[in-house]
Amino acid sequence: MAALGDSANQCLPRHVAIIMDGNGRWAENRGKMRVYGHKAGVKAVRETVTFAARAKMDALTLFAFSSENWRRPEGEVSALMELFLTVLGSEVKKLHSNGIRLRVIGDTSRFSARLRAKIAKAEALTEDNQGLTLNIAANYGGQWDIAQAARKLAAAVAAGELQAEDITEARLGQAICMADLPPVDLLIRTGGDHRISNFLLWQLAYAELHFTPVLWPDFNEAEFSEAVASFVARERRFGCTGEQIRELIAEQQTG
Repeated sequence: MAALGDSANQCLPRHVAIIMDGNGRWAENRGKMRVYGHKAGVKAVRETVTFAARAKMDALTLFAFSSENWRRPEGEVSALMELFLTVLGSEVKKLHSNGIRLRVIGDTSRFSARLRAKIAKAEALTEDNQGLTLNIAANYGGQWDIAQAARKLAAAVAAGELQAEDITEARLGQAICMADLPPVDLLIRTGGDHRISNFLLWQLAYAELHFTPVLWPDFNEAEFSEAVASFVARERRFGCTGEQIRELIAEQQTG
């Protein structure tokens, strides 16, 4: 029960994940091309990362490009790839100077060699930083994540390194992306939709969900603060009753 108690007694979220939705609609509302909204969303990313670092969160995971986003118009996809390259080039030194570690999670094999090289360089520069871990989910899907973890374990079984009966939830969880980080405490989705869109299906098992109608380019520190305040006000039970959680917290406070 000690691990449960640590989580139950936690005030602020240690790991926040965000589905950054609404860039295209934000641009269309202003009579602009959709890519205009994606560019405007970079400012919201900066504010969000700054807030998470100042709040001393362990990790922030941003859904930048899903495995389903390849279905969008070719021009929009190309513009997104170029924007990703540009932002990596312009922001990584600032992240590094603030002690932030950058990771990209997802199937990057479909990206251009130029983008993969840029990602590798950015990750290498920041890999030893001890502050916030910023995960950018790019060409990522929760189903893909679970499938790639299953393939790893299947390969280990085929090689005689693992017995099939030894595959447990814990073992599978170790092969999932971000296994070395705290589980996601809070998921925020902007843009008004109430779904998780194949994002972090495994990691969101016990996350609190916060949906806001605010479109991503308008998401700022005040909106982030409101989401965190909503999280703090909730009672996280982790399968127990509320009474059990309150008793456990009382025991820790008196102990």
